Amino acid sequence: MDRWRAPDDFAAAIVGAGLGSPGAIIADGQVHRFQVEGDKSGTRNGWFSLHLDGVAAGAFGSWKSGEVHTWCSVARDQLTADQRADLRRVVERAKAERQAADAARHAAGAAVATALWTRATPADPAHPYLIAKAIGAHGVRQHGPRLVIPVTIDGALSSLQTIDPERTPPKRFLKGGRIAGGWYLIETAVTRPEVLLCEGFATGATLHEQTGARTYCAFAAGNLLAVARAVRTRHPSEAVIVCADHDAWTPGNPGVTKGREAALAIGAKLLVPDFTGLDLSGKPTDYNDWYRLRAMAGRGVA
Repeated sequence: MDRWRAPDDFAAAIVGAGLGSPGAIIADGQVHRFQVEGDKSGTRNGWFSLHLDGVAAGAFGSWKSGEVHTWCSVARDQLTADQRADLRRVVERAKAERQAADAARHAAGAAVATALWTRATPADPAHPYLIAKAIGAHGVRQHGPRLVIPVTIDGALSSLQTIDPERTPPKRFLKGGRIAGGWYLIETAVTRPEVLLCEGFATGATLHEQTGARTYCAFAAGNLLAVARAVRTRHPSEAVIVCADHDAWTPGNPGVTKGREAALAIGAKLLVPDFTGLDLSGKPTDYNDWYRLRAMAGRGVA
């Protein structure tokens, strides 16, 4: 292949992988970033690295999805051992840069979270969200009209979730803070040994209030597995129960799918709310919905 064609062919490979156009290709062997097609405006999760020394070769991918692709101007089976090693180094350099960028972003996010948490005050028990969900505050705070819920990893504050019923969407996380593997633990009044794991704060508050069990809130279905592993490490001998959301209204039912994955990974039990015979007009999904609907139907909490 002519060396002058290599950048264009490399860019075409990036487009062909579904990452969109990377713009001008700089073939200096360094890692360069670009916006991936479909990502939010202003984000630069895409990366590429191309060198033209010897055989033109490079790598590219998305830091958001984790995908990595390699490209070479000749067939891979024609590469020498040194050339294959060069490709591996490109990929490792990109991974190292991603890790450094993540660490810096998470540190900045944690600092913002700490400052906001310090300024926040204990949540008003009459906050509209707490009233609507029929739950107590359980240690969360309030900043203006927003509830502020800490996200912690190994005891350290990593981010915050805010809930403001007047905003759309009402639930948001601070920009930059680390969420993956983070949780909020509710143990206001523990009266039994089992440990519960669920998604949202309202669900966790309801479960704790109704059962007396220590309850971890993972915030999202996709975070259940990571938090489940951390919970098992923290509670190696206790019975753990994953209380999944029943996302029957969402294709693939991610609440049950991810809940089952988390339970299987740590040898936990799985519980899923059964809404049979209850009012489905509001498309209920979680145990907070389940308890409130049963109460309104005069059926108790079972």
